[in-house]
Amino acid sequence: MEVRNCSGAGLAARRLFLVLVAGLACMGSVPATAADAAPKPSLYTRLGGYDAIRAVVDDLAVRLAADPELGRFWANRGADGISREKQLLVNFIVNRAGGPLYYTGRDMKISHVGMRVSERDWQLLLVHLNATLAKFKVPAAEKADVVAFIESTKADIVER
Repeated sequence: MEVRNCSGAGLAARRLFLVLVAGLACMGSVPATAADAAPKPSLYTRLGGYDAIRAVVDDLAVRLAADPELGRFWANRGADGISREKQLLVNFIVNRAGGPLYYTGRDMKISHVGMRVSERDWQLLLVHLNATLAKFKVPAAEKADVVAFIESTKADIVER
């Protein structure tokens, strides 16, 4: 099922995880030619804004919580706590993409310490991430950038 609406959420969702590309390097790069010097819309705008980002986060969160092995991270959590976590992720992505929200959550290392996230858990996360990216038909090059960004957070999340 593909996200579609008149605001461009479907196209934006396909490109959503560009937000997660390490430091969003493309936003601060030096243009190669004068033609490239024209200001580009923010990544937030190019992704289609809040609704598209929210759709992708919702899809990934459902997959992770339903996984027989990863579900333990959400077990015994109230709906309000899960909603808060999803909203923090949306805020993080929107903020990093140049959108109008602030991220007030803790950094990855602090928020995951003691959770006993294993290498196996990490690999399962990547399986679900790839499934979400496929659902929204993210192009191969962008998918590679997304996975590279996610991999850059691994040292702060997976416990050795």
